[in-house]
Amino acid sequence: MAIIKPFKGLRPPKEIIEKLACLPYDVMNSKEAAAMAKGNEKTLLHITKAEIDCPANVDVHSETVYNKAAENFKKFKTNGWLVQDESPKYYIYAQTMNGKTQYGIVGAAACQDYVDGIIKKHELTRPDKEEDRMVLTRYTNANIEPVFFSYKAVAEIDTIVERIVKNEKAEYDFVAEDGFGHHFWLVNSDKDNADIEHLFATKVPFTYVADGHHRTAAAGRIGAEMAAKNPRHNGNEEYNFFMAVHFPDNQLNIIDYNRLVKDLNGYDEDKFLKLLEADFLISKIGSEIFKPTKLHQFGMYINGMWYRLDAKAHCYDDKNPIGVLDVTILSKHILDKHLDIKDLRTTTRADFVGGIRGLGELKKRVDSNEMKVAFALFPVSMQQLINIADSGNIMPPKTTWFEPKLRSGLVIHELV
Repeated sequence: MAIIKPFKGLRPPKEIIEKLACLPYDVMNSKEAAAMAKGNEKTLLHITKAEIDCPANVDVHSETVYNKAAENFKKFKTNGWLVQDESPKYYIYAQTMNGKTQYGIVGAAACQDYVDGIIKKHELTRPDKEEDRMVLTRYTNANIEPVFFSYKAVAEIDTIVERIVKNEKAEYDFVAEDGFGHHFWLVNSDKDNADIEHLFATKVPFTYVADGHHRTAAAGRIGAEMAAKNPRHNGNEEYNFFMAVHFPDNQLNIIDYNRLVKDLNGYDEDKFLKLLEADFLISKIGSEIFKPTKLHQFGMYINGMWYRLDAKAHCYDDKNPIGVLDVTILSKHILDKHLDIKDLRTTTRADFVGGIRGLGELKKRVDSNEMKVAFALFPVSMQQLINIADSGNIMPPKTTWFEPKLRSGLVIHELV
């Protein structure tokens, strides 16, 4: 069963929350971060993207940057921009997008649960990205940003959350510059905190990494590293846990993650369309954007024209959690078979666009001649994600896109 504990959060005073909270580190580059931080000394970007306070062209993985992050973190605490709560507690973090709100519980997940497979993953991680987050954690001794987890919904947990949200005033409540609402409650009742911990320990056999695989892997490694260095290690130290927001699976939606390809591998358009007929029923739509409405249906945009592609039955295996995925169908029967794109992790001929940007972004990049063809996919479901994680399989790269992104800076978990 899942171990998720309350912790003494390090948080900003409510009057500066909108200045301090920011998007996560991995959704922007250094230039974009510098623009976002301009004129705002309180934004957490000074810690998560500390290169913006370093000399131009600095190596973002250099000691200079990590030292600056640690220096800025200390400054935030000294200035009272981050203040630690007096007692351990859970927090409720809700996000609103397009009129829909999802409610998550912020708690400290156990590093050992990741080692033991209680925390389940669905993506591979890269050692270099893990190391980057590990180094930042070493320098700050804190989980600066949370990871995004899900779990199979538990009615008793929902009841506690609903009661607190209805009867207590949110500590933070604001709409960010992207139009998404962020709402944050403190769980102050000792009984509620005890009940939440007990319910996770008795009703939640597994949790699932939705977004933040590298931060999760880094946290697990840091926990083991710090334990090995502590001769008095007993398993209860804060470094044995890391911060995660846990959302019930029935409140989450995954957004489509679409593909663009730079060339047709030497084929002309007519030949390429002819090749696809073996595996797809092809319908010419016209210039109007076509968005897939069901599994195994794709939109394709090429030369100013949209097509609907419906995969034939031999292209997928509904009994195989990987074989049923539309990203698998696309890779196997188009990208690999005809376009000679074997590995989406390493190819320079393909790119990915999250559905939050709209299918107009696909059209724009093809019309500009930057790309030759675009493919719009139907989004993966939470049940598919859980099936893959439960079966021990790994999704193809760039399969899931969760939105809204967790806002960084609402709460921080210190390891010492």
